[in-house]
Order: sequence, then C-alpha cells, then structure tokens
Amino acid sequence: MAAASATPSPLIKIVGLCGSLRKASYNRGLLRAAIDVSKSMNGLEIEYVDISPLPFLNTDLEVNGTFPLVVEAVRQKILDADSVLFASPEYNYSVTGPLKNAIDWASRPPNVWADKGAAIISAGGGFGGGRSQYHLRQTGVYLDLHFINKPELFVKAFEPPAKFDGQGNLIDDSTKKRLEEIILSLYAFTLRLQGKS
Repeated sequence: MAAASATPSPLIKIVGLCGSLRKASYNRGLLRAAIDVSKSMNGLEIEYVDISPLPFLNTDLEVNGTFPLVVEAVRQKILDADSVLFASPEYNYSVTGPLKNAIDWASRPPNVWADKGAAIISAGGGFGGGRSQYHLRQTGVYLDLHFINKPELFVKAFEPPAKFDGQGNLIDDSTKKRLEEIILSLYAFTLRLQGKS
C-alpha cells in the first residue's frame, strides 16, 4: 500500500479527531484503524488529537487574546496539520457535543480550520452516522474546510458480519479497505489544494 508513488512524496500531516469520548467507541476504533493503515503509506501521517480535556466553550476563558493551555495545544495541532480526519458518531441527527465544542474552540479567531482538506468517517446504527456527516459538512462551509466528496464511509456497526471486537477495534477487512480509500483520497485532495499534485 503506497500513497502516491515510489518516489519521495510530500509529507501530508493529518490530524484525527473523534467525536466520541468512550474508549471502546466504534468511531474511535475507525480512527485507530486509519492510523494503523496509514503507517504503511508513503507521504502521510495521521496523529490522533484528544479533545476530551477541552473545557466547554466559554469566551470568558480567553484572556488578553490567549486561550487556556489545553485549548491552545489542540488549536496548534490543527493549525500545524495539512488536513483533518473526523470520526463522527451521530447523536440526534447531528455531531456530538464534544466534537462541536472542539470545532467551536478551533474556529475562534484566528480560525485554524481554514483552507484545510478534510474527510469524515463514521460508524453506528441505522444510517451508520451519515446524518452527522452531512451536518458536519454544513458546519465546514462556514469554517472554510474543504471535504472530499467521495468515497464516503458510513459503517453500519450492528449489521453482520461483525465490524468491531469488544474493545471497539475494527476487524472487518472490507471496511479497512474502504478506510484506505478514504485516506488516499484525502491525501490526493490535500495535495491538489496545496498545488502540489
């Protein structure tokens, strides 16, 4: 599995954010699998960014143009990245509270999401988290995030065959293959956005 070619490729840094805080979350499992898959690809790396320590958005916490240290650390990781991979479960037809909170903190001026490539993966019942993806895309319009259109990945986690083990780890090979396609698409799209393709 090579990203683009055998020649040295520009390094694309991707940050991965998960909207679920649960350790055995299927969405966190998708993100872990994406990181594992990416290790055998040339020209890219995915770094998981933990959003669980972020306080609720409260502009009273912004003092003299600075953010709380934990907020600034997450903002800096996003700023330093070339693109973003969101693992977004669906809660009430939308994204989760923790993910929305992280999005809002990172959008505070200066908006660190602007002009980055992005992709969304999700797992869940019913539509596999699809409605959260569509809502996240709407939010991304205002943030100047540029989402890949295809492929899409909505994992119907509760339909056979089993997709995850009891710890939330992805065990389904066909889903791993689809995950690889998402990562390669995000890689190529990010290079195009940066004028490097």
